[in-house]
Amino acid sequence: MADAEGAATTAAGRAPSFPVPTMPAPPVSVVGLGQLGGSLAAALVAAGRPVSGWDTDPAARDAAAARGVTISQDLSGVVVLAVPLPAMTTALDGLAVDPDATVTDLGSVKGPVLAELGPALGGRFVGGHPMCGTERSGHETVDPSLFAGARWALCLEPGTELPRWLRVAEVALAVGAEVVPVTAAEHDDAVAAISHVPHLLAASLAAAAAEAGPLALALTAGSFRDGTRVIGSDPAFVTAMVEGNAAPTTAALDRVLAQLQRPRAELVAAGHAVVTRTEGRRPVRVPLERAALLSVGRSGGAVTRRLAAFVEGWVPERA
Repeated sequence: MADAEGAATTAAGRAPSFPVPTMPAPPVSVVGLGQLGGSLAAALVAAGRPVSGWDTDPAARDAAAARGVTISQDLSGVVVLAVPLPAMTTALDGLAVDPDATVTDLGSVKGPVLAELGPALGGRFVGGHPMCGTERSGHETVDPSLFAGARWALCLEPGTELPRWLRVAEVALAVGAEVVPVTAAEHDDAVAAISHVPHLLAASLAAAAAEAGPLALALTAGSFRDGTRVIGSDPAFVTAMVEGNAAPTTAALDRVLAQLQRPRAELVAAGHAVVTRTEGRRPVRVPLERAALLSVGRSGGAVTRRLAAFVEGWVPERA
């Protein structure tokens, strides 16, 4: 990974205008104050960032206000859409959004959201997906520590304005997450394999156990609970997620089905090797340039610190 002491330059040789850490951080406005949005707002309040929020549910608004969030329909700075996928395109309806605001989201699928919001928002939109949360939902499940140590995928498309991407990355870093630069297509392929198919497998495992009868269900223990936990999520949420990412999910599921055709001992050994491998981290310093940032995510690494002319992070170093 190339190091860089100075900022990346444009094709014409001029240094682009990037926000630097010494500049005042813009306010953050969170739309949707359930588990993810409410947790983000609460974590940002704890970090000292100015935060406002809005939710159509009065109880969610009251809960957020009790945590120090300013309740407002006027949105500026970095606007975060923390709403279910089907509501993403209408989430800003009736709200006063600063025309220069950067807009991001927390949705579990990125391609369809980019297709819906990208034409109207252009380079102001930065798709995001924090890899955290639980099978529970609603403002009652808010946890300000939810993002600590989590990976936060942040989309860097050819048309994404890099200064805005950096502002969203700063929000993620402020709540303890590590930023993984990706494209929307790369994100959707990856999460199909490690999130969306596991939801379908959990549903299949639970349904098959039920068919095995009451005795099987009475004997369930840790392995069954671990294997089925995520399907305790809202069925509408899971359905929207896997149908919204249908093609990558189908391809990932086909890979799983192919694995199940392997000899049992061979399959068990292969899976065991993956989850028990030893992996270190090699620190990297990366210039503020799209290709260099994406190379961090593609290698399995993440950004952990934002400095004036570059970012710092890590990439895997396998033993």
